[in-house]
Parts: sequence; structure tokens; C-alpha cells
Amino acid sequence: MISLTGISKQYSRDSVGVDDVNIHIGTGEFVSVVGQSGTGKTTLVKLIIAEERPSAGKIEIGGWDISRISYHDIPLLRRQIGVIFQDFKLLPKKTVTENVAFALQVAGESGSRIREVVPRVLDIVGLGHKGARYPHQMSGGEQQRVVIARSLVHRPKILVADEPTGNLDSINTQEIMEILKKINEFGTTILLVTHNREIVNQLRRRVITLQNGKVISDEEHGKYNLSKKH
Repeated sequence: MISLTGISKQYSRDSVGVDDVNIHIGTGEFVSVVGQSGTGKTTLVKLIIAEERPSAGKIEIGGWDISRISYHDIPLLRRQIGVIFQDFKLLPKKTVTENVAFALQVAGESGSRIREVVPRVLDIVGLGHKGARYPHQMSGGEQQRVVIARSLVHRPKILVADEPTGNLDSINTQEIMEILKKINEFGTTILLVTHNREIVNQLRRRVITLQNGKVISDEEHGKYNLSKKH
């Protein structure tokens, strides 16, 4: 599903994002990527969603080599990969329903398709009854659930969650993790990038640890073994 072979990203002579990374993630896996700040986690996400291009190596998504993807094909890739960020990036003057629908509108979907999909994804994240609310009327956890709903509209095969609970308290964090686990049970591959030791250890899933841009461990039932300072 996701295959990185000999991937390096060098920003300058003294700045390396990732260095000779080799990772294979199979269909339906739930994988956590951990590491202290500046270890290459964000670079890895940007490479997978084609926001950055590797300096060396090959990236395949579903058998599609995206290492030198054309700008024309990036929107097609992004429909296969849902992305959730720490900052919600919701449109403040649009309702929950309109925020989620907007992701379909920009892709040129029909009105009937939008009316079919939006309620379905809002139900998945438990917000079917709050479609008329605006972002400022919702808690941080609810806003992040809107972001997750928006990321699901194209039925992506992969969901990349980059610090999705970074701005949330422990209760909302648990709710978001339960939603991600439910989405994974539908068969969606989940790549979770996080600093949160507790959620990684509770998951008991595969854990890839980065340090200085390199993979230093890749454990099938791993734990967050780094020191607590970031």
C-alpha cells in the first residue's frame, strides 16, 4: 500500500529531513510513527502526500510511483489519501455540513452525490445531528471530528493523521482515537504521527520510531520508548 525505498530528503547541506528510509505499510494496517521534534516525522508526511519531493529514493502508493508525480496528478493522489492535521483548517463562515461538502465541491462532485456522502461521513464521526453548527460553536474535539469527516469524503484508502490530538484534552483524545480505530476496521490504512506516548502504548499496534531522519526501530506490537522530552 505504502512503500518507501531508500528515501532521503535533503533541504540543504546542513539540513536533512529523512535519510535512507525504507518502510513498507500493508493494506489495512494501523501504524504509529513516533520521534522527538525534528526527527523527520513531518517530512515523511509531506513526502507521502506529495507536498515535498524526495531527493533520492522511490515512494509507491498502491503501486503508483509518486516520487516524481506531476502537479496535474496530485489532486488524484490526494483523493486516495485523507489527511488530518493538528490545526483544524475549517472554514469559519461555513457550517459543519458546508465544510465537509466543500471538499467534494472543489473536486467537481454533483449535488446529489454531495447530499448522499456528507450525512454518511458525519454519522461515522458522531456529528450527524450537528451539521448546521459553525466551527466556533463546537469544542476542539468536535472540530477535529469534522476534519476527520472531511478527510473521508473521497473514501480514501489511506488516512494520514499528523498529530491529530495535539490540541485536545485526554477525553477528546480518546474519542478521536476510537473513531480512527473504527475507520481502520473498515479497511482503511491509518498512518498516525504523534508525540502522545499514552495513545501509542494503548494501541499496541505497529510503531516506527524515527531519530535524526532515520528509522531506528520498527516493531509490530511496539511502544513509545523514547524519553519524554520532545
